[in-house]
Amino acid sequence: MTFTIPIDNGDSVKNAEADSQRTLYPYVTGTSIVAIKYKDGVLMASDMGGSYGSTLRYKNIERMKAIGKHSLLGASGEISDFQEILRYLDELVLNDNMWDDGNSLGPKEVHNYLTRVMYNRRNKFNPLWNTLVLGGVKNGESYLGMVSMIGVSFEDNHVATGFGNHLARPILRDEWHADLSFEDGVKLLEKCMRVLLYRDRSAINKLQIAKITEEGVTVSQPYSLNTFWEFKAFHNPTAGAEGSW
Repeated sequence: MTFTIPIDNGDSVKNAEADSQRTLYPYVTGTSIVAIKYKDGVLMASDMGGSYGSTLRYKNIERMKAIGKHSLLGASGEISDFQEILRYLDELVLNDNMWDDGNSLGPKEVHNYLTRVMYNRRNKFNPLWNTLVLGGVKNGESYLGMVSMIGVSFEDNHVATGFGNHLARPILRDEWHADLSFEDGVKLLEKCMRVLLYRDRSAINKLQIAKITEEGVTVSQPYSLNTFWEFKAFHNPTAGAEGSW
């Protein structure tokens, strides 16, 4: 949904030929991204669902992309805005490569760039409706950070967006450690994604896990998790709730 901003032209107010429009709410959205550092780099997980309002309309949307040589980007929120951000980043990487000076943008530089982009769009009252996770490895150092739709940013050893910020972060605080192997890191991410699948209506059982190391980015083929739906609490979830039948 958009609205038009009227332009004041002397004594009268009329619409300009190129009306200024703003997105009031997102249309097609993706849910949580969960990412952690491990001993060789960064691991990131997301499902492949795209919700049109409350309808799970699309089931094959990739929300993790390699950025340049050293970075991996994941996004929650509006899919079309994520595509616009990828276009910005393609131009940024292209301009950086044109210098041909033997250097390339690292994850910290890309994270700072995204922070400025999101904050700039917020100040124009035309935000990009995404929460971004940026991970990477350069010169042997792992980097992991997050940017909100209004430009709030931070870096940490593990991050999560959407419902993952409420349901996955407690698991990560309890079980994450700096010496995680690749296998243990994948198991930890799968545990988080399984909890989100149980509790987030927008999540689907089709996910990808991506890793970035000094060698580059690898994104897994889509796969499903083993689940168990026979918990007693699932049979009558409102039992005992105030006002329930």
